[in-house]
Amino acid sequence: MRLRALLETDALGLRLLGGEDELDRGVRGVMTTDLRDPSRYLSGGELVLTGLAWRRTAADSEPFVRILAGAGVAGLAAGEAELGNIPGDLIEACSRHRLPLFAVNESVAFATITEHVVRQVSGERAGDLAAVVDRHRRLMTSGPAGGGPEVVLDLLGSDLDLRAWVLSPTGRQIAGAGDPLPGEVSATLAGEHLAATRTGRRGPHRATVHGVTYSLFPIRNNGRGAAPASRDVRETVLSDWLLAVEADAGDWPAARLDLLQGVTQLIAVERDRREAARTVRRRLAQEVLELVQAGAAPAEIAARLRVAAPVLLPGLGTAPHWQVVVARVDWGQDGAPGTAGAVGTGSTAIEAGPVAQSLLEEILVDPAAAGPDSADRIAVAHTGDEAIALLPLPATALDPDTPEAGSSEAGLHADALLLSVRDPLSAGLADDGRLTLGVSAAVSSAEGLRGALEEARHARRVAAARPGRVCAAGHHELASHVLLLPFVPDDVRRAFTARLLDPLRDYDQRHRAELIPTLEAFLDCDGSWTRCATRLHLHVNTLRYRVGRIEQLTGRDLSRLEDKLDFFLALRMS
Repeated sequence: MRLRALLETDALGLRLLGGEDELDRGVRGVMTTDLRDPSRYLSGGELVLTGLAWRRTAADSEPFVRILAGAGVAGLAAGEAELGNIPGDLIEACSRHRLPLFAVNESVAFATITEHVVRQVSGERAGDLAAVVDRHRRLMTSGPAGGGPEVVLDLLGSDLDLRAWVLSPTGRQIAGAGDPLPGEVSATLAGEHLAATRTGRRGPHRATVHGVTYSLFPIRNNGRGAAPASRDVRETVLSDWLLAVEADAGDWPAARLDLLQGVTQLIAVERDRREAARTVRRRLAQEVLELVQAGAAPAEIAARLRVAAPVLLPGLGTAPHWQVVVARVDWGQDGAPGTAGAVGTGSTAIEAGPVAQSLLEEILVDPAAAGPDSADRIAVAHTGDEAIALLPLPATALDPDTPEAGSSEAGLHADALLLSVRDPLSAGLADDGRLTLGVSAAVSSAEGLRGALEEARHARRVAAARPGRVCAAGHHELASHVLLLPFVPDDVRRAFTARLLDPLRDYDQRHRAELIPTLEAFLDCDGSWTRCATRLHLHVNTLRYRVGRIEQLTGRDLSRLEDKLDFFLALRMS
């Protein structure tokens, strides 16, 4: 379609401010942005819609317009809602770069223009997109008529023969038409998408898993009414959804790509609706957290918990048990993991608390949960750099006399939590981010909540002392030697391990004697000669020779408990 056709459509409320000679330019898509540099999301031929949030001073207009012109966009449409009239400096910049400029009346939503453009440029698929929009409008009305993102995915399958799934950053399936993706596949796709997003590559991203090719589309709401555009991808990369389509979009015509971009916009509205629904739960968690941290009386905290319980666990007859989970996301610079709660890049500062809050709300959802969204059971607040989750557990879940006690609802475990999210989130954290998590034991009263919070915070600090992009620790580790090891000073750690293990490493390097693996196996077998020899596939006499060599090189006696303990700790700290 041509720009001229948009100007002639009264319902769009466009007013031409410059570029009359360029109205025969073709429009192949539409993009809404308030980024100061949206170049990585532009491929040419787009009508760019902007609310002007990027403009701080008159000097900002020239570089913004120069970027658009260099990317070959068809035209720029600026909304009047933010500043009233379109600034003269923007009009002049567009004139210099021969970029057609339109003013969008504040009564017209960007979504209206987006729907119109995508519908027109889709050609033979116009009827398909109209059906998508119609079903989406039904979804947004009150009542159960819409059914969520599934209706959009059903249409992609029935009308375009495309299998598609909406996935979270951890690979959890949020919506899908037909058979669900295997957990391994969805986690891999999420990781591929996060890694590509961190490099700044423009979507859709292509990924192949087990010989099947998928195209991954980011899901973001760039329309009017959406949250302000992030100036740093790290602010949203760990919380944005993605659309995985079983097809290679690299071979698609522009019309089909534009249609899928329109679909992601519709799904983004549903995501924002779910995000808004978390407000009540967040407020409840914030109120409880503030009472706990302020040292309020247990009776006052208990009263707030009684309010929270029916919201988080509707229909529950008795007060639940509670667990506390603490999370922190740290960003560094120049490839080094961060230690500060906010990191600045130029004028941009990333606030760690809100990022960790959104991420923790996703992490705590059971990937295998069926039926209603189990995120409804999770209340997450943030304070400073931390996100703190108040996780309710029905009292019966911890009662050893009930069948549920052995189920997955019998309390959250740090190792299981880590296993489910580590791989995809590590890709999103890339070389400059870290996620650390701490999980408390379950408590059954307001009196125990303060201790649970401190327990979770301490467990998170234990996790932070470990290597890796994503680390978690649970309350059970606070009664183990592993609590002490991370806090041994580095110089003491190096001296201790070098004194015990360096002679063995040197000997192994010269003689390929495998003394270190032998020592590890011997300690792991509790000093049992027979079990250790069997594990190492050695004759007992060969094992005795190796242990004797270890004792000779180190001057220690592996029959003594003290020396066994020293070797055990040295291996753990090395």
